[in-house]
Amino acid sequence: MKKNLVIVESPAKARTLTKILGKGYNLKASLGHIRDLPKSQLGVDIENGFVPKYVVPREKRKVVLELKQAAKTASTIYLATDPDREGEAISWHLTEVTRTNQIPYRRVVFHEITSDAVEHAFKHPRSIDMQLVNAQQARRVLDRLVGYKISPLLWRKVRRGLSAGRVQSVALRIIVDREREIEKFTPVEYWTIEAELIKKIPAAEAKAFRAMLVGLIDG
Repeated sequence: MKKNLVIVESPAKARTLTKILGKGYNLKASLGHIRDLPKSQLGVDIENGFVPKYVVPREKRKVVLELKQAAKTASTIYLATDPDREGEAISWHLTEVTRTNQIPYRRVVFHEITSDAVEHAFKHPRSIDMQLVNAQQARRVLDRLVGYKISPLLWRKVRRGLSAGRVQSVALRIIVDREREIEKFTPVEYWTIEAELIKKIPAAEAKAFRAMLVGLIDG
């Protein structure tokens, strides 16, 4: 009898879900992403819409082979990767790699691993959200375009082994600019005077208020 195949990211999550879902489900872990841009080349067709060219990394080939074999004997494939854009992208890559015309794919999302949350997710599956997938792909492509082009320049001009990135390079620039501002800062003496004042009126109607005077000593 065929079982439902459930693919998650981590083996620990697979073991926990096995206890919740029972014997009718076969749990497998993808161990994170199963495809990525190649390390040896840019992997993005900049002449034709910046289409990414994905490959299965050598260290993931055994995992992918096991998932393909499990998919062939499944009645339904449930994609239970993490509920974020990375998880959505992993689910999409899983369908691309293990796709068979006869077996339906279902995306299930839950934010806590409890019986109620898991059962609710499996009762209300959905299709893959391509907007989330495209958001992840855009981020990955931008990371590659920036890092792949600039990192070698850093190796030649500064020191080998340094890396540049879409986020880290900008963050580093902000830190450097701030540090330069700190270095240029000249301490200036200042003082404050605080007083509590009460207008001369009948005591029953008097209301105190505070006043502050700040002064700078111009060196």
